[in-house]
Amino acid sequence: QVQLVESGGGLVQPGGSLRLSCAASGFSPDYYAIGWFRQAPGKEREGVSCINLSDGTTTYADSVKGRFTASRDNAKNTVYLQMDTLKPEDTAVYYCAADSGRCEYKAPSSVYEYGYWGQGTQVTVSA
Repeated sequence: QVQLVESGGGLVQPGGSLRLSCAASGFSPDYYAIGWFRQAPGKEREGVSCINLSDGTTTYADSVKGRFTASRDNAKNTVYLQMDTLKPEDTAVYYCAADSGRCEYKAPSSVYEYGYWGQGTQVTVSA
């Protein structure tokens, strides 16, 4: 079955960087996309980025464009989210999610586009 395991969260100062990892198994990368979402306390879960595993093309939310970079290593069945120039408002639990289909055909912040989710990893940006 499909399994997703996130890692790499932690506490970082404003302006710092973190790299999240999402180890995936149970599906073919040829047909799946991985979405990154985040959820801050009291807020809805929002889409941050999406990457097509077949060709590595990506999409980003405006709030993270130019600061976050998604990538994949299909040989390791792992997707990464490099987060640079972090801001306090980036503080949230970050999730990776998977489903078939390409990113460009998925509604960016719709959790219903993805049937498989990881357990989440906490990212805290604070001085």
